Amino acid sequence: MFRQKKEELRQALGSQDPYRIASVLEIPPLANAGFGGSSGGQSIKESLSIQGIEWGPVLSSWLEASQAASNNDAAKYYEAQSSLHAAFNHLFGSSQGNWLVPALHAICRNTHKAAVVADKCNPSGRNDNSKLENAVTLLQDSFSKTLNDRKEFVPSAPWNEDGSKKAGVLYIVNQLFSMYFRLNTLRLCKNLLRPVESHNLHEKGNMGDMVTYRYYAGRLNMFEDQYEAAESNLDYALKHCHRAAIKNKKGILRYLVPVKLLRGRLPTAQLLQKYSLHEFIPLVDGIRKGDLRTFNEGLLKYQDLFIRRGTYLLLEKCKTVCYRNLFKRVFAISGKTQIPLDNVARSFKWLGMHIDLDEVECILANLIFRGYVRGYISHAKRVLVLSKRDPFPKSAVIK
Repeated sequence: MFRQKKEELRQALGSQDPYRIASVLEIPPLANAGFGGSSGGQSIKESLSIQGIEWGPVLSSWLEASQAASNNDAAKYYEAQSSLHAAFNHLFGSSQGNWLVPALHAICRNTHKAAVVADKCNPSGRNDNSKLENAVTLLQDSFSKTLNDRKEFVPSAPWNEDGSKKAGVLYIVNQLFSMYFRLNTLRLCKNLLRPVESHNLHEKGNMGDMVTYRYYAGRLNMFEDQYEAAESNLDYALKHCHRAAIKNKKGILRYLVPVKLLRGRLPTAQLLQKYSLHEFIPLVDGIRKGDLRTFNEGLLKYQDLFIRRGTYLLLEKCKTVCYRNLFKRVFAISGKTQIPLDNVARSFKWLGMHIDLDEVECILANLIFRGYVRGYISHAKRVLVLSKRDPFPKSAVIK
């Protein structure tokens, strides 16, 4: 196998075929990815000189990774892949053009996967993400070497010695986004957003990479309470996602739907059924009807799922819209602009929520402050006095 791989790499590098090089440097998966072993394999030292450039360290590391894969040694597997990545970064930085970018992408992807597997197979049984944290530094180095290329980036240009390495930025950024989200180090995402968007690289290149970038940018906006930007980015991702990528669309909607709900836009039942987003059905029904009981029951039922996704607190905020729609229904039934708070309290009681008048006042005051309800509260008379003109403005909810 050693001689065969050496000859394959020699031919691929000699022809400067970008995708052939990437294919040759793909490491095989572990024999049994669920369990970590210990191969105790010996280190391999090979030499391979192509046009005066020494590729021996890359080849040797690939052979060690392949050996570790067949022996199911996850720790050695990652160690060899990280050595391969470091050696390739050094060669990539001194190379001309962008013909090695596809190979760099393959290596970044493999390093990410190998780190995740190695952490899961930690002999101590504790996943401390130490390998993934180490992998981040390797990908950050790859990111720097692609971003700092002075050649002008031309989208759709061929891979050759005249192309810009910036063509490789967005794919690596997306890999780093995925790693930062897994490590819960979202603050580091800013270090990627600023340089990418200052060069407008998120609007150039491969559509798949641009969609993935908008997906992660939208999620980041959501966690920073920038809901308008989150909706814009996630909408873009959903609109431009490949029509056959149902799983990816579902992943986007898991975050887009909560943002839409807070901004007053309710998805159709057909959409939720199509993508099997059943967890949102009681929430949407509750908001649409002002049915707090259905909303709260749905939120409680899927609480663990929403917490894992990081959308629970956002969905909790949607309760404000539900309150607004409940008061609107009370107004529609009474047909009067002056509504005794006792009537409102009775509607809560009917929904199984026993709250006093002071709490009703507090909820209404918050809705009036936010502009969801036009009117005022007469505390002395315990009456809600609504505006005669558009007491429940849609413009305040639907943004």
